[in-house]
Amino acid sequence: MSYVVFAFVLWAIGFAINLQLAGGPAQRSAAARLAIPLIFGATLLAMWELLVRGLEVPTVILPPPSQIGATFAANTSILWGDFVQTILKGALSGYLMGCAAAVLVALLVDRYDYLRRGLLPLGNFMAALPIVGTAPILVMWFGFGWQSKAAVVVLMVFFPMLVNTVAGLSDTSAMQRDLMRTYAASWPQTLLKLRLPAALPFIFNGLKICSTLALIGAIVAEFFGSPTQGLGFRISTSIGQLNLGMVWSAIVVSALAGTAFYGLVALLERRATFWHASQRK
Repeated sequence: MSYVVFAFVLWAIGFAINLQLAGGPAQRSAAARLAIPLIFGATLLAMWELLVRGLEVPTVILPPPSQIGATFAANTSILWGDFVQTILKGALSGYLMGCAAAVLVALLVDRYDYLRRGLLPLGNFMAALPIVGTAPILVMWFGFGWQSKAAVVVLMVFFPMLVNTVAGLSDTSAMQRDLMRTYAASWPQTLLKLRLPAALPFIFNGLKICSTLALIGAIVAEFFGSPTQGLGFRISTSIGQLNLGMVWSAIVVSALAGTAFYGLVALLERRATFWHASQRK
């Protein structure tokens, strides 16, 4: 019971420190902005450890973070192979192909109105298809390698990216477009000088959304057929073996990869759209 009491005492201390950091003038400093989520996360992990041990929760239901960390450290080579198979081969390749294809199709949709009327309703229909229904079909089409996972990712990211890019290309005002016409600007010149820069916030918004969708799609696709590697494969087989430490280790790898991927896209957005109101301080 002392573990439980100590857990809530620790939570109160962490809450008080974060409240002090968030409410004071120090919140504007980079150190305070970094310390607040770190303290919050460390408090949650410590409470998890103490509550699981204090309440004597079976490890097959919820292992403590210390056990997950020990399993992670003992299986780094296996988890690295799973990371390469799922993230670098399946998710990243599908993400790049799907997003690039969506931007190219969005340019065509923006240029030809009949494509807008024909493709966008179809996109809404395809985006509503459940992944658990389409993933087995694509695995049968493309095999058990990373290619089928990339195909699932392409299907998941294509239409969200298409919709965001089309919306961004339509974001300019009539006065801005009229101004370009008074300068005798052609459609490619208007696109490069006005519409694509205005669409960048929308494009990066789509890229950030698709960065998480790509990871989810690649992992779920591995549940329906995979070689003896991959984060989805590792999660499904470890659950069957009641090896919850390995399950959570694969989840940690997925979460870290997704966070890093999203953060990289957000950093690129900040550098590319520094002029936009959302990025100005």
